[in-house]
Amino acid sequence: MGEVIREPANLRAFEALESNVRLYSRLLPDVFSRARGSVMLTDGGRKVIDFLSGASALNYGHNNHEIRAAIAAYLASDAVVHGLDMATPAKREFMETFDSVILRERGLQNYRFQFTGPTGANAVEAALKLSRKITGRQNVISFTHGYHGLSLGASAVTGGRHYRVASGVALSGATFMPYDGYLGTTIDTSDYLRNVLLDESSGVDSPAAILVETVQGEGGINVAGRQWLQSVQGIARDVGALFIVDDIQMGCGRTGDFFSFEFAGLSPDIVVLSKSLSGYGLPLSMLLIKEERDAWQPGEHTATFRGNNLALVSATAALNIYWRSLAFSQGVQRMGELMRRRLDAIASEHGNSFAVRGRGMALGFDCHNAEIAEATTRKAFEKGLIIERCGPRDQVIKFLPALTIDLDTLNQGVDIFEVSLAETMKHTRAA
Repeated sequence: MGEVIREPANLRAFEALESNVRLYSRLLPDVFSRARGSVMLTDGGRKVIDFLSGASALNYGHNNHEIRAAIAAYLASDAVVHGLDMATPAKREFMETFDSVILRERGLQNYRFQFTGPTGANAVEAALKLSRKITGRQNVISFTHGYHGLSLGASAVTGGRHYRVASGVALSGATFMPYDGYLGTTIDTSDYLRNVLLDESSGVDSPAAILVETVQGEGGINVAGRQWLQSVQGIARDVGALFIVDDIQMGCGRTGDFFSFEFAGLSPDIVVLSKSLSGYGLPLSMLLIKEERDAWQPGEHTATFRGNNLALVSATAALNIYWRSLAFSQGVQRMGELMRRRLDAIASEHGNSFAVRGRGMALGFDCHNAEIAEATTRKAFEKGLIIERCGPRDQVIKFLPALTIDLDTLNQGVDIFEVSLAETMKHTRAA
């Protein structure tokens, strides 16, 4: 995830007191004191444009004032903030709003809500556990370069060796299959998946679930095609496995539609949501479970901080503000197209040595070289832009601006990236 950077003086307390596991304070070596929209301010007053957005946990920007107003009003009313999974008006309003504004408008009725622990990994664990309970099977099909979290069950279905080794135990219960395009553009890897799962002598156990990201974020902004996704869903049905879409990073509008799988017309058995679900960066995760798959017994899977009422209030506000019409979704798609064209133009300036891919406002700039990607992101931060690397070798620069970003700020950020890349390439050629 990047070289270790010696912290400047204002980070010495973090170096002295915080665990060595810290990451972003190394990659972005400064102290951030304020933020609004797509801009963060450091202790020293430096303005930095944010193209990371809390790893897509801040799709509506930092300190969105419209959403903040709903939070402030709720806190001022002495309403319930922590209530385990008790019935509260905040939870009722969220579920009814989500059901009417999101699910029914998309023909996705008959889903039950399960509020899990506050992280995406918590929700992934619940989805895997439920799938195994329903089917009585242990194996889960995951995909090359997939990332689903770092608790033990989630690590088992995550591809990166860097994360798997850190678990310290043997990870089991998962079989990895090639993602769309993993074996090249001429091979349909869903055909291979089908053959393996239907062959009684393939050596692969019948799965409890097939777990997929429609766009692999940490894996390198790898994009699955409509036909491939439809085929994988069909395979899950044919082999009696649950079809799970992990929409933690790519849901809540990141690809343009609220769900990243809408373009393919999918109907997953379970949808995993987190990150921008709360709309404000507050922890909130949940599963959408088809009614006929809701096999839990009361209290069979719990968490102390499930159903964070404050986050439910902010989530409801985000739905009401942004998702009651198509305008916001259309705007995200337009802004994503503008960003894509600019990145394509930058790639062509360098003789198409780079590749651009993604959907909506989740884009990756593949440098094919980790050193170039690292130097570019470091220079960009020095010049006032936060971008992150991803992919199996950290060779892809990831662009996740807030979905609410204005065009001027977007262009300023891309300008900084363009200059940073040019300087990196000039230095690389000189060396």
